[in-house]
Amino acid sequence: MEVFDGLALGFATALTITNLSYCLLGVFLGTAIGVLPGLGPAATIAILLPATFALPPVTALIMLAGIFYGAQYGGSTTAILVNLPGETSSVVTALDGYQMARQGKAGRALATAAIASFFAGTVCTFLIALFAPPLTEIALKFGPAEYFSLMVLGLIASIVLASGSILHALGMIIIGLLLGVVGTDVNAGTQRFTFGFLELADGIGFVIVAMGIFGIGEIVANLENEGTRDVSIKTVSGLMPTREDWRRMVAPVLRGTALGSVLGILPGGGAALASFGAYALEKKVSRNRAELGKGAIEGVAAPEAANNAGAQMSFIPMLTLGIPANPVMALMIGAMIIQGIQPGPSVIKEQPALFWGVIASMWIGNIMLLVLNLPLIGLWVRMISVPYHFLYPSILAFCSIGVLSLSNSPFDVYLMALFGFLGYVFKKLDCEPAPLLLGFILGR
Repeated sequence: MEVFDGLALGFATALTITNLSYCLLGVFLGTAIGVLPGLGPAATIAILLPATFALPPVTALIMLAGIFYGAQYGGSTTAILVNLPGETSSVVTALDGYQMARQGKAGRALATAAIASFFAGTVCTFLIALFAPPLTEIALKFGPAEYFSLMVLGLIASIVLASGSILHALGMIIIGLLLGVVGTDVNAGTQRFTFGFLELADGIGFVIVAMGIFGIGEIVANLENEGTRDVSIKTVSGLMPTREDWRRMVAPVLRGTALGSVLGILPGGGAALASFGAYALEKKVSRNRAELGKGAIEGVAAPEAANNAGAQMSFIPMLTLGIPANPVMALMIGAMIIQGIQPGPSVIKEQPALFWGVIASMWIGNIMLLVLNLPLIGLWVRMISVPYHFLYPSILAFCSIGVLSLSNSPFDVYLMALFGFLGYVFKKLDCEPAPLLLGFILGR
């Protein structure tokens, strides 16, 4: 009964005009970001963090969550139409989706991706509602020792977030911890590692680090790898799957949803691992496995259900324990801290409207994506053809204005540029920045 009461509160919160508007904005931006290769949800959320200062906490998190799972939809659109995955989790979708497009079945492939994602999102919304409260009740019994162990677990788990070597991940954690102690010692009142800069007396701002490493660093790195984009499919028709398509997609969608729900909770699992795992499972158990890679609808349905399920289930450890399952969840935790909310099990008791409002908004956002995505295919295709060197100056300007608006200090802009340079260096050295970000958050 408590779950239904919570969902009722959540829908009452999410269905206000303001929250609906920002949910729509979030899923629209997320889809657009998913369409553009290179600029993923992590960089986008980092860039938009300053904009959340003026929003109520629940509205800000609803918008940021919409960007995250909206990007999963957008990545599949370009993967199917032009064999150009906008997101890592959409790489598998391109294998069969693009082959279907070449066979004149692009509309059916896109509809399959949208339906599979919507089903998985709906199931996972209710799974989060069912399993999050019991986990929170357990976590509320934690004392100082348990919280210390939980933070250590979070730091160890962040190694799994890194795609490179373990040694690189450990180094990034240590750098993040060291950055977290910059500022004034709360016990002695003395300044630590400020190097004489008064601007560092209050520590380094999370937004500056996130926007520099994820935003500026990603943009500079992408300028080297823009590549040539051949957009040959301009229009799409035949969006309704046939009866045979429906029959073939049901089992893969169910299997993908189940696998993605499990892998999404694990640190480092998330959408990408879920989509790869779902495709591998189909190659083992599907009746039409011989057709996989040649335009089989199962090769679109299973990965799309899995990546959306994995993306949404990663909210469970973030909302209940304050542990991020992926870099985007680390940024979400940072957004909560910026809003004055301590992430962890106390959120459901102290901020029930925020907790349940975010959960309810996921289902509403999935409906918006289902309605929006297919009619806007022409817009997404045109966006792919925009050269990246036209996009990045406006993104850099937005980042600079956002950081300057926080404290009106040019020093923060220079600091963001420094972290942007470091982000680029980390990229060249194959050092994943996610462990650094989590170390920075937990270091304090």
